[in-house]
Amino acid sequence: MTYYLWDNFMFMYTAVGSSEGRTLISPFKSYLSIARWRMSVAALRLIHCRRLSTTGPGVKRVLPWRNIRKIAKVTGAVVLGGCLFITYEVVALDKAVTIDTQAILQEKYKSYIYLKATPSKEQENLAAGLTHKARRELHKAARRFLEVSSRILLQPLDAAKLMTQGLQRQSQQEHFSHVDADPHEVALWVLLKRTRSATKAVRLQAVQELAENHHWHDYQYQTAAQVIDQRTAVGLARTPRVDLRFFLSPPALPELEDGCSVEDGLRQLLASLPQSEVDKCVQYFTSLALRESSQSLAAQRGGLWCFGGNGLPYAQSLTSVPSEKVESFCLQALVQHSKVQSHCDHIVANGGLQLLQRVYQLRRDSLKIQRNIVRIIGNLAINESVHQAIVQSGWVSVLAEMMQSPHIMQASHAARALANLDRETVGEKYQDGVYVLHPQTRGNEPIKADVLFIHGLLGAAFKTWRQKDRSVVEEEKEAGSREDYTECWPKSWLAADCPNLRILSVEYDTHLSDWKAKCPAENQRKSLAYRSRELLNKLKSAGVGERPVVWVAHSMGGLLVKKMLLDASEDPDMHELMKNTKGIVFYSVPHNGTSMAEYSVNVRYLLFPSIEVRELCKDSPALHDLNENFLNIAKDREIKVLSFAETLPTNIGPMIKILVVPTQSANLGIGDLIEVNVDHLNICKPERKDSFLYKRSLQFIQEALQSYISH
Repeated sequence: MTYYLWDNFMFMYTAVGSSEGRTLISPFKSYLSIARWRMSVAALRLIHCRRLSTTGPGVKRVLPWRNIRKIAKVTGAVVLGGCLFITYEVVALDKAVTIDTQAILQEKYKSYIYLKATPSKEQENLAAGLTHKARRELHKAARRFLEVSSRILLQPLDAAKLMTQGLQRQSQQEHFSHVDADPHEVALWVLLKRTRSATKAVRLQAVQELAENHHWHDYQYQTAAQVIDQRTAVGLARTPRVDLRFFLSPPALPELEDGCSVEDGLRQLLASLPQSEVDKCVQYFTSLALRESSQSLAAQRGGLWCFGGNGLPYAQSLTSVPSEKVESFCLQALVQHSKVQSHCDHIVANGGLQLLQRVYQLRRDSLKIQRNIVRIIGNLAINESVHQAIVQSGWVSVLAEMMQSPHIMQASHAARALANLDRETVGEKYQDGVYVLHPQTRGNEPIKADVLFIHGLLGAAFKTWRQKDRSVVEEEKEAGSREDYTECWPKSWLAADCPNLRILSVEYDTHLSDWKAKCPAENQRKSLAYRSRELLNKLKSAGVGERPVVWVAHSMGGLLVKKMLLDASEDPDMHELMKNTKGIVFYSVPHNGTSMAEYSVNVRYLLFPSIEVRELCKDSPALHDLNENFLNIAKDREIKVLSFAETLPTNIGPMIKILVVPTQSANLGIGDLIEVNVDHLNICKPERKDSFLYKRSLQFIQEALQSYISH
């Protein structure tokens, strides 16, 4: 190819040099000389490349001796390194498969729970060697531990010896002296055995020791969680600062069906409950919840565009998902149904416990929804027939965790539910609206008296008795004051000063009014006579009246206390309540009525519902009769009375201030009357623990119960 190009080029050169193109030679002479030189160089290069690529016998080269030495060195290094690596692996493997008896002793406890018996067929097919030897030695150690444990656990328990700590330690030493095992490992089994003892004192002591020992290993907690029975699990949950590893996690919930949401489940559960044995208000609000949830579902799907009617709020807020509000509606209706014993069985049978568990896990960021759910569980727990279902659905672990919540309201709701589940140490049953502020856990302090807190009609069991709210300026002046703030001073302060008192807070069934809907039978429910009968039944179920009692009431709650005591004096079954009432603290109670009834309708509804406004009219005959009848029994029973009166007006609206309960109306006529420089809302909220309001109240309670709590 190179020669062909070269010949063509020479032909062109000759043509140019002809007579016809002689005139062009001079311009191209220098150019052709350069091109000829370049083509020559290119041809030489191409010829050289063709020679290199030409097939033929290769050139034989002698490998130098020094290259052979290098190859030998590398090969020797690889062989030597491989030998060393194989030797190391053999030694390590020998150490790994060596049976460590100490490790077996540490693992024998887990072997008791999780080790399964090997079938004979599998044993016959086991390969010979180190694996078979290791399994055989491990099984031998496990069988030895089972024999030792059985000898310990089958020994009869001596309840008399266990009553004293010294004899108990001696008994344990005798048990462990002839046992070839670690006492720390065996101690858990001894305590678990005692939790099933036939003697109640032994069971209680075992549960307490089980919870107080915080040196168990993780696998021991897991094993205990699988072994403990229902009674022990509830007892551990009611033990202060219990380790949550004692409790199994809630069982896995089944997957929801396609197209079915939590709202649908709540709606179906409500629709399946009977409408019998419930009052008209429960029926009304159940139908309201179903209707609103249906409208919410339509709004969520974009099918509700209306103006006016109940659907308007949802149509105006289609940008936000109203699921939480719908769930709140349904849960409040379920609260009412859970108060009916026959309905509790329907709730459990229709999968209500699992559904509530799902909502609880879904709404962990909503404290209000969680309180309503636990409130339902507490109502269900009043019926002992559903205790097993509650425990099996995983609610004990949830309640135990909620008991340790820093929020007093959350912990108090969980404490009520666990107290209703604990039939081992609690004989009382706490109905809906009755909360135990102290003691919320099991303890060794004997309860000698009761203190009951009754809020006003627009108050609540917790918020009424909170510490006085401070402004931002006051908080900045007192550094760290917010850390000491308490949401409920009877729970935080009074319980610490009087540990041998049972402190209860009662809440009315006022949450129905939060739905901003009027029930046809609601007026009857708000009368003092109706509420008095309702609360008396609840307090009787809680055992109120069996011990000395001191009442603490704010505003309209004081009138309710007087009405309950009058009804109790006329009821033979409630005579003990009247007999054991030792004192009453009244915070701005309108014994003689209030001028609030003379103001406009808007102002009246701000503080009192309409029927109470009629009963609160100044110089009302009903209030006059109530006050006179109570004074007669109070003087006969020598009931001690302490009254506080407000002196500052209360803001009840824009540019409206009023002295809600004047001093004349707050004066019962007996006992001490103390005027305090606060308004009506803060008369029952001490500013600090060392404030006069709290110290004087504490002094009165201690003096009224001195003969009962001093020894």
